[in-house]
Amino acid sequence: MKFRLVLLISTLCLLSTVHADTEQVRELVWDDLVPSDVLFDDPYEKLAPDQMYELIAVARYRDKYGEKDTPTEADKADYEEAMSYLTEEKVDIDGLLAMRTEVTEKRRKRAETPNKELNGKHIRLPGYLLPLEFQDKKVTEFLLVPWVGACIHTPPPPPNQIVHVTSSEGLEMGEAYYTPVWVSGVMSIESSNPELSYVDGAQNIDVSYALNASSVELYDE
Repeated sequence: MKFRLVLLISTLCLLSTVHADTEQVRELVWDDLVPSDVLFDDPYEKLAPDQMYELIAVARYRDKYGEKDTPTEADKADYEEAMSYLTEEKVDIDGLLAMRTEVTEKRRKRAETPNKELNGKHIRLPGYLLPLEFQDKKVTEFLLVPWVGACIHTPPPPPNQIVHVTSSEGLEMGEAYYTPVWVSGVMSIESSNPELSYVDGAQNIDVSYALNASSVELYDE
């Protein structure tokens, strides 16, 4: 009887541990890396590209001339044309321009603030890798980014949309430059500024997360 009781307790403990381990692995999408408390309704993102272009033109004109300097005829004509277009499009010109500082600060927080709930969690995240270090033919340190070609001659994603990954096993590159991968491991909030090398130069990239990978696999759904 005593042996059966011990066996039963051991089995329950084992099942509980397996269940807990399963629960600890959280499959993420990139939006999960941005904490909900820094999300906001960005009024500029609602503008069409032409509307945004003309609003920027108006802002530059007002910043340049203010109320004192006399504008050139060409600049004045461009300004009036932009104002006419935006008014016809029913864009709240003065209201949007008055929010520039506020929106800029909110965008900065949205881009830089990591999700503290992910610290120390075992996660699984898909993405594209940008190599930092190689061992033989395998990449053992890389940046995981949400879209192919990120950081390569384009502005990098926000810091909280990049993960600095280290992997003891590594992954043979092959076509992995352009093929998505699954990365699993323990996530940590750790700011870094690693140097990413290109064929024609290098750039330091601001990163908000680090991950010690338990596995790196080619993407499959």
